[in-house]
Amino acid sequence: MRILITGGAGFIGSHLAQAYLERGDEVYIIDDLSTGSLDNIKAFQEDERFRDRFFVNTDTIFNHDLMLELTGISDVVFHLAAAVGVRYILENPLESIKINIQGTEKVLELCAKFKKKVLIASSSEVYGKHLHAPLIETDNLIYGPSSKSRWSYAASKLMDEFTALAYYRTKGLKVIITRLFNTVGPRQTGAYGMVIPRFVTQALKNEPLTIYGDGTQTRTFTYVRDVVKALMSLMENEDAVGEVFNIGGTEEISILELAKKIIEKTGSASALDLIPYSEAFEKDFEDMQRRVPGIEKIKKTVGFEPETDLDTILKLVAEYMRNRNF
Repeated sequence: MRILITGGAGFIGSHLAQAYLERGDEVYIIDDLSTGSLDNIKAFQEDERFRDRFFVNTDTIFNHDLMLELTGISDVVFHLAAAVGVRYILENPLESIKINIQGTEKVLELCAKFKKKVLIASSSEVYGKHLHAPLIETDNLIYGPSSKSRWSYAASKLMDEFTALAYYRTKGLKVIITRLFNTVGPRQTGAYGMVIPRFVTQALKNEPLTIYGDGTQTRTFTYVRDVVKALMSLMENEDAVGEVFNIGGTEEISILELAKKIIEKTGSASALDLIPYSEAFEKDFEDMQRRVPGIEKIKKTVGFEPETDLDTILKLVAEYMRNRNF
């Protein structure tokens, strides 16, 4: 099978590419390296086993002729190219909206042209300001005002979902939508605000762990290889077509407790440094207080349950960081 992955040099995209290569498939990726990195794919790009089955295109998904060719020769498409991370989005609001909305529309247009099944990676951010748990795919969505640029990302990802479902309903395009909840693991960088790699790096350096706000906000975390298995299973399941699925973990933890756990697990001498949002971000930043997924739908459809607990995730991330000298 020929697999096209947009954003294939990114954190999740690189793990997905590796999984398909190891399965024996032919993999094509396109990535403009705005947040992805060739380091993520270097090991298997140089692997002799994959030399004739792995094709890397360092370019933008707005290159129509290239995307036309890549979509045409592929059997299925995973659209993972997107603006990533709270800090990147706040610093690049216009580019983030353009990539998420116009980029996704371009991918859907070409998939419809060639009748290729496509999986769209959305985000738990679309749920907005809900405080209840678990969040389920049919929940109403609650956003803040347009003056708070944090919500532009959530709105753009929701627009991706609306557009994808419109292609499914009006053109019969086989579309699957996944809402990812805090995927973590090796190759993820803390440069764009990702909390676990940022905390682990600080802990290994015995630097203060910087916690934004009061640390009472809670999250769940999902190991990247568990997420990849879910993505691959959904792509192969016809019952998933035209549906939206949460993919996430089940261990809810506050950011403050997460920081303490990382200090303990790494044997760090780091202190905790609580920084008000007003000092850490622009004035129009607003956080989500709680984000816990309901996963009954994906469990029923493809049998997905997260296999890697938080302690193991932290151990694996710390080992990866140590091997890279942080």
